[in-house]
Amino acid sequence: MTATHHVDRTRAGLAPCHSMEVSDEFGELRQVQVAGERPLTLYLNKREIVTLMTLGGHPELLALGYLRNQRLIPDLADVKAVQADWETESVVVTTRNQVRSLEEKLGRRTITTGCGQGTVFGDLMEDLERIRLPEVNVRQSTLYALLKNLAARNEVYRSAGAVHGCALCLDTKVEFFVEDVGRHNAVDAIAGHMWLEDMQGGDRIFYTTGRLTSEMVIKVAQIGVPTLVSRSGVTHMGFDLARRLGVTMIARAKGRHFLVFNGRERVILDAPAALTT
Repeated sequence: MTATHHVDRTRAGLAPCHSMEVSDEFGELRQVQVAGERPLTLYLNKREIVTLMTLGGHPELLALGYLRNQRLIPDLADVKAVQADWETESVVVTTRNQVRSLEEKLGRRTITTGCGQGTVFGDLMEDLERIRLPEVNVRQSTLYALLKNLAARNEVYRSAGAVHGCALCLDTKVEFFVEDVGRHNAVDAIAGHMWLEDMQGGDRIFYTTGRLTSEMVIKVAQIGVPTLVSRSGVTHMGFDLARRLGVTMIARAKGRHFLVFNGRERVILDAPAALTT
């Protein structure tokens, strides 16, 4: 799809890795890659909102997705421009109209486990009650093929480590893959991408290398994706929210292994021979 509303934006993505000289256990010098990490302060109009630590690959998408998932801007039509500037380590989002109830929302904070983020603004639980996700089946064969395709990603992780990866997937296709120093930054960048491209989440799968905490479940539900897959584990609150919101939660997914924590009735086991290999 094409974007419904035009947003003026920079494209100020940074290179994800830096080369460094280190010595190994034998005292030998070698060149290695290390992941970048930069502070990025987000301003909404002239109001400072948050400083995020980020790899810096998609600062404009990160800003938009953050504001979307924090429910600070409900409609992309309100956004006029997104301007990132690494000299000032800032990204400024300007809107066409005054943001309603901004100070009230910023005054209500929930501390979370988010990497490089850790805060949710506003009345979170009240907003969650409005989320309605479609019931979508997931085939075991599709999951295996998707995991195989995802194995070719994680380029920064393979080069330098120290990052998480998230992907928006359609069937077995990886549509958009983002790596960042925090998994929540990666999911926010994907949310920003979906917003700009007017993409709906109902027929898609969301994958992350990170653990499935309550905030990860919330963010994925907010962008309308009913199926959440992780290479890592889950927290109990993450599981509880997945159950309440109707998110199919699949974790410890790697190779030909996975565990269904929620939504087992929506997982079709159509590749039983794979279980014995």
